[in-house]
Amino acid sequence: MRSKVTKAVFPVAGLGTRFLPATKSVPKEIMTLVDRPLIQYAIDEARAAGITEFIFVTARGKSALEDYFDLAPDLEHTLRKAGKDDLLEVLKSTNMDSGAIAYIRQHKAMGLGHAVWCARRLIGNEPFAVMLPDDVIAGEKPCLQQMVEAYEETGGAMVAAMEVAPDRTSSYGVLDIESTTGPIVKAKGMVEKPAAGTAPSNLAVIGRYILTPKVLQNLNKIDRGAGGEVQLTDAIAMEIEQGRDVFGYKFEGQRYDCGSKAGYLQATVAFALDHPELRSEFQAYLTDLLAQRHAAQ
Repeated sequence: MRSKVTKAVFPVAGLGTRFLPATKSVPKEIMTLVDRPLIQYAIDEARAAGITEFIFVTARGKSALEDYFDLAPDLEHTLRKAGKDDLLEVLKSTNMDSGAIAYIRQHKAMGLGHAVWCARRLIGNEPFAVMLPDDVIAGEKPCLQQMVEAYEETGGAMVAAMEVAPDRTSSYGVLDIESTTGPIVKAKGMVEKPAAGTAPSNLAVIGRYILTPKVLQNLNKIDRGAGGEVQLTDAIAMEIEQGRDVFGYKFEGQRYDCGSKAGYLQATVAFALDHPELRSEFQAYLTDLLAQRHAAQ
């Protein structure tokens, strides 16, 4: 019987330079998408997939992120006294039980692979998930839950995968495909940010992974790769070279790259239009705005 995936690593040490000056004092991961910070979407997705232990790889200047998951007794008291039980329930979803969350420091920005390696002692000898909060995925069933259910059938290592335009493959890790069965793709190789025109497919890896402890051993061995960083993709590719299975999972849902300004704005509009309290008013605003701009042209 396979070990259940109960641990998840959240690499959140990045500086968020694409969102300066906002991220000078506010960690990118707690920037809000409508009414919830990006990290809350990732936590909710992890919980839905059965994750019970949350490991954050942070850096200097991320104390606001740590405080977000702490109790707020004064605020709770104020809401309770005012009879705002609905807001108390919302607040409860942001709390973490004692011992469920741990923080590890990444002292130097050396890439995603290095960030995951920093958490090795807390991961131990168990399969684990890695979630990048920048990638927000909207779907009927949360992406990581889809992957965990597939992993229970396949074992091995698994990455979330989506098709991208051929001229965008150089921005991603890309799968070299051996075979496809439904949404599950067996990989015979992986390439991190291939040069234009050299990608083995247009199936790109995005920020959800289920990995084995062997990947941590590989991270111990590899040199810096693309961009001068320790690439997680390179360590996963070594799994294939060592004769172990690596799968891509073509998830159902819409992915938004909230690490970019355009992606963040697209997600904001999409989530606002899906919000029951905002949908009508926001839709009317967008309709009027587009009509005014069309008339001005």
